Amino acid sequence: MPDYAIHLEGLEVAMGLGIHEVERAAPQRVVLDVAMTCHYDDAPRDRIEDVVDYDFLREQIRTLAASRHFELQEVLCDHVAALALADPRVTQVRVRSMKLDIYPDAKIGCEIIRRR
Repeated sequence: MPDYAIHLEGLEVAMGLGIHEVERAAPQRVVLDVAMTCHYDDAPRDRIEDVVDYDFLREQIRTLAASRHFELQEVLCDHVAALALADPRVTQVRVRSMKLDIYPDAKIGCEIIRRR
């Protein structure tokens, strides 16, 4: 029963995120990384239906980012984790978000790990 690590890294979205007035005024650049541990009963054949579809996850994250303003990165990460865990083959997910433009000399982020 094989496990696979699937990575979606460096997905940049423009979205509302943050509690400060400047963060509420306009969308900001956020980078998301998602690492999923996927368990398959058998080694996948060379067919997309045998594995977790990261195209679907990417599109769902883009839709989520456009759907509302998030106050906290923790809440954003929890929502992204829930999207990944919607596929029962995902046994663990690590989600990392980074605000790129808040500070001139640093990025600020959050990382969570969720398990089934």
